[in-house]
Amino acid sequence: MQGYREDLAYIHDAGFRDYALKAAPGLLQMLRKNGVTDGLVVDLGCGSGRWAAELNRAGYRVLGVDQSAAMIGLARKIAPHSKFKIASLLRTALPSCDAITSVGECLNYCFDEKNSREELNRLFERARRALRPGGVLVFDIAEPARIPRSMPQTKWIEGRDWSLFVTISGDRDQNTLQREIVCFRKLGRLYRRNQEIHNLRLYRANDLIRDLAQYGFAAREISGYGAFRFPPGIAGVLAIRKPLV
Repeated sequence: MQGYREDLAYIHDAGFRDYALKAAPGLLQMLRKNGVTDGLVVDLGCGSGRWAAELNRAGYRVLGVDQSAAMIGLARKIAPHSKFKIASLLRTALPSCDAITSVGECLNYCFDEKNSREELNRLFERARRALRPGGVLVFDIAEPARIPRSMPQTKWIEGRDWSLFVTISGDRDQNTLQREIVCFRKLGRLYRRNQEIHNLRLYRANDLIRDLAQYGFAAREISGYGAFRFPPGIAGVLAIRKPLV
């Protein structure tokens, strides 16, 4: 299932880029504090490349991965010094690298229908093999608390040349969230309408931290990237790849 087609990719960058931009200073500080001052960063779910561009400006090389061809098209313009590929972030081959990031609950999305805790564990195992000793894996995820208390929840959001109508529902027994998104993008004098449905599988940070320990990581929960605090229902994980014994 493909997500973030042309219009929604444009709207996401135009209206929601601040998440990556506000997270960037704290993420850079986190990398440097943990000894990753240069080298290759793999960004899983890179979106339109805003975080990749900040990494480039700070002297890092970047490989960005995203399932959306439209997002990758934007990223190649926004971060021309990075490399990008279209692939499932859960199953893509990971090159030898110094850090792996995933910003904006990307690991929750079920664009890859195989998304599961078992599949995340396979990703963690590949991340351990790809990262050098002392390398950093950092990501944020949506937890079950992200499910609205009263459902369905609806939101109307608009920008200069776009608008969104979002209906949010969830299943507390299955720990899943669904966003039905109707978007309108102005093209000339008219608006084009598109619709997407995004399904997310929700995870608890503490569960993933225990999983990471099995794959040679020292991991802990974080409440934000530096001064940037996560919204309610979002948690972060910072994991350091332990040296080989």
